[in-house]
Amino acid sequence: MSSPSDRFECHWRPSRWLLAFYLVAAVLASIAVIVADIPWPFRLLGLVLCLAHAAWYLPRDVLLGADAAFRGLQHDEDGWRLWSRGAGWQPVQLRPDSLALPSIVVLRFRFPGQRRVRSLCIPRDALSRAEHRRLRVCLKFSRRRWAAAE
Repeated sequence: MSSPSDRFECHWRPSRWLLAFYLVAAVLASIAVIVADIPWPFRLLGLVLCLAHAAWYLPRDVLLGADAAFRGLQHDEDGWRLWSRGAGWQPVQLRPDSLALPSIVVLRFRFPGQRRVRSLCIPRDALSRAEHRRLRVCLKFSRRRWAAAE
């Protein structure tokens, strides 16, 4: 019987589903601000904030166009690493509240030496079906998956 490999690597692409969900949420938030019973300067401020949020998060976290956008995950005997075009492979510690479902993977992680916990959403359409399944299996069953990055 062969021994299980602790080596895993995947790279994802921008997700159409994530973009669609983001745009629907942004439109609903804008409508809520418009119909709210508040003075018009606050409505305008709310719409500007919605626009600013979209301008910041769409290119970075949804369309993955920024150099700092994470586009890959790797696991081996040294632990977990995330890849971005700007910084290359960076060691991370996955958090126990990470979620691996058939339709979406939500990675909760932090960088060594930092207290801030970050999140990363990887929908099913960002990877091939087989790669998304391998990612979910690796997250659920890998040894030392919550160990600190070395």
